[in-house]
Amino acid sequence: MSETLMDHATRSIEVGSKSFAAAARLFDPATRRSVLMLYAWCRYCDDVVDGQELGFNVAAPASHDAAGALALLEAQTRRAYAGETMQDPAFAAFREVALRHRIDPRFAFDHLAGFAMDVEGARYETIEDLLRYCYHVAGVVGLMMASIMGARDPRVLDRACDLGLAFQLTNIARDIVEDARMGRCYLPAQWLREAGIPPHELAEPRHRAALARVAARLVDHAEPYYDSARAGIAALPLRSAWAIASARNVYRQIGIEVKRRGPRAWDERAGTSKATKLWLLAKGAGSALASRFSARDPGTRPAALWQRPGASADVRRAAHASAA
Repeated sequence: MSETLMDHATRSIEVGSKSFAAAARLFDPATRRSVLMLYAWCRYCDDVVDGQELGFNVAAPASHDAAGALALLEAQTRRAYAGETMQDPAFAAFREVALRHRIDPRFAFDHLAGFAMDVEGARYETIEDLLRYCYHVAGVVGLMMASIMGARDPRVLDRACDLGLAFQLTNIARDIVEDARMGRCYLPAQWLREAGIPPHELAEPRHRAALARVAARLVDHAEPYYDSARAGIAALPLRSAWAIASARNVYRQIGIEVKRRGPRAWDERAGTSKATKLWLLAKGAGSALASRFSARDPGTRPAALWQRPGASADVRRAAHASAA
């Protein structure tokens, strides 16, 4: 069963995220196993809600009950936390990881709430509204990943969440046209009005120049979150620091490429070449080694950044635990 779970998890990440798959190879074997299994659960939940399998459609939209699928995922997640035997490989993997690393159930259910936002067809008026969505679908994944790596300090968790936010903002900028063709728009409505782009016309070539400016704005908005995330790397074990620093470099480079291409950003999917990935992984190694000579305390997080839900409560709990 153990090898079946690992095979499933490895296939999930190789199909679902080539960028993160490259960085994931840098973790020590035990951490890599848990990270891949968590990713497999996240990918599975996303696919179940969308009626897909590893990102490919398997159910006709008219016949797919997304709300029902989400309710089933929530019930299965509760069962996993209760320690029940799970037949589905993704949930068997999740149970093992969640219980072993004491992942806060709040994080898992916050993640499922992000899929509910998609099911409900949520629209985002401001960048703050969009960041709330990014928290649910990606920031909270950073919190769960950090828990696997042994992070418990709320200040370190904040930085992990910031990296997830930056990743998602980059993904949205890269996939604007692809998402629009599926009837999805994640861009702030306020920004689109300022750019003169009707949301239902996002995929039309005549708006590419204006869309490129909106995408560049989104990429620029991700930068302070990438910067904030860097401050948390010193608190991680060396191999984990290398993997996370490398993933940060790779995703950030994708955003840079989207911005560089301008109106041609969506002619083909923006990514990084094999040579560039190798360079960014080497750069990540340098960052990880340098972090060994830095203070493990991430310091004060910039007040201007969007704050994740529950952060203040986490700080109070940590202070109480230290005093006990």
